[in-house]
Amino acid sequence: MKYYSLVGISPAVNFREASIHGQAPDRGLYFPSDIPTFNTEWIKNLKKMAKADIAFDVMLPYVEAAIPKEVLRKICSETVDFDMPLVQVSDNVFSLELFHGPTMAFKDVGARFMSRCLGYFAKSIGKEITVLVATSGDTGGAVANGFLGVDGVKVVILYPSGRVSDVQELQLTTLGNNISALEVEGNFDDCQYMVKQAFTDVELNAHCFLTSANSINIARWLPQQLYYIYALQQWHHTEAPVISVPSGNFGNIAAGILAHECGLPIKHFIAGCNANDVFTQYLFSGEYLPKTAVSTVSNAMDVGDPSNFVRVLEMLGNHESMQKLLSSFSFDDAQTKRAIRDVYDEYNYLLDPHGAVAFLALKEYQMENPNIPGIILETAHPIKFAPTVESVIGKKLEMPASLLHLLQAKKVSEKIKPDFDALKNFLMRY
Repeated sequence: MKYYSLVGISPAVNFREASIHGQAPDRGLYFPSDIPTFNTEWIKNLKKMAKADIAFDVMLPYVEAAIPKEVLRKICSETVDFDMPLVQVSDNVFSLELFHGPTMAFKDVGARFMSRCLGYFAKSIGKEITVLVATSGDTGGAVANGFLGVDGVKVVILYPSGRVSDVQELQLTTLGNNISALEVEGNFDDCQYMVKQAFTDVELNAHCFLTSANSINIARWLPQQLYYIYALQQWHHTEAPVISVPSGNFGNIAAGILAHECGLPIKHFIAGCNANDVFTQYLFSGEYLPKTAVSTVSNAMDVGDPSNFVRVLEMLGNHESMQKLLSSFSFDDAQTKRAIRDVYDEYNYLLDPHGAVAFLALKEYQMENPNIPGIILETAHPIKFAPTVESVIGKKLEMPASLLHLLQAKKVSEKIKPDFDALKNFLMRY
């Protein structure tokens, strides 16, 4: 399997090179040269298969000889070694809970897979790898946890000051060891732009061996297909599901579309967006107009220029094709909070703000398409957004045992301006 740049200038590379470098030299995102096809019998047998075996079968064509099969099998087993249950919320709404991993967010899967791949590759590189990652919330904690203590790898996380939840901030600023956190006095798009600039700076790249752990990196992005396969594994309706995805940087839904292109039976995708509605407006108008991100209670979706939009476009080709497979709806904070309260009161199910947006988007779609069952991706545990959720339902949330240590942990971060020179100066002395 080769990976080509979506800008189209840089030469194609294998999985190892694409994973190590994160982004092509021409600043394009890598994309697989061939899209594997799921065997019909394999799809029929999903319900009988172990999660680790599914993960290995899915990832093997993308990795090929870059990692020995026995090593890849171990990586896949460790990547998905936690529950991802499909829970019924109401008669025609089901929630795929992706928050049962170590940092209680869906990004644990991609971060664990990527960290183990890079750990394997680092042994043959002969120099230390510096992983740069911009986070709007959950990516930072998942990457920090996944790479903690990995030999030959250092991690630098950029996050927007005051725009992540308390739990999210503690998860990415308290680990120490090979993990460093930069608190950027700006928004997520500032963080993401600075990371992208870093890969094109000749002096910096001569000093550091840089790679990215955002979903622009194929080792982070490709494993996210697994969510949709595990959802189908637990699906008992005869009709293929509609899946509603809370969407920010669009890595998650782009991976779902990739699984669909491989042959996974999904009827339709819905991109649930908050006030950062660039994609919603694109589907409506046909014009892609990035804008400055605004802060919301569903902060992991506060993205004004989604990086993975180009991958969606690469797979579906044009605006008209997107409209056939995709719908998108956007909701403000008041609607999001009301959904958390209403679902809790009516169904005794607690949504986090991102899952609430996905729920609203699915219900909007079902109003136009009644009696069609659907799945929402519940991407983070409500405790990560305790102030918002507690104020809405009027109850104190119990801190999960796995997070209690954070209450005693000390935040360690360095504040920087939203300026590339500030990041470069840090990395040059790092």
